[in-house]
Amino acid sequence: MVRLPHTAAEVERGRRLGTLLRRARGDRSMLDIALHARVSPETLRKIEAGRVATPAFTTIAALADALDLSLDVVWAEINQSGRARLSAPVAGDGA
Repeated sequence: MVRLPHTAAEVERGRRLGTLLRRARGDRSMLDIALHARVSPETLRKIEAGRVATPAFTTIAALADALDLSLDVVWAEINQSGRARLSAPVAGDGA
């Protein structure tokens, strides 16, 4: 199967997703979150590093659940392109 290269927008959304997940994870271990979400720690590490531009929806949903994040918050955060950032607190931000 031949995959098309990711667009710049897809790559940027992947970076924003990684940042959101790292921030939401806070001081919890990557291993704990990965086990809770039933993904490999390597997969979580790659997503957090922005190296997976378009993870599967089920992976995003599992990670959001493990991090107690609303999918609405995830969607708004990763799709904001120049818009004001969402004001809802992210788990682990101390809010």
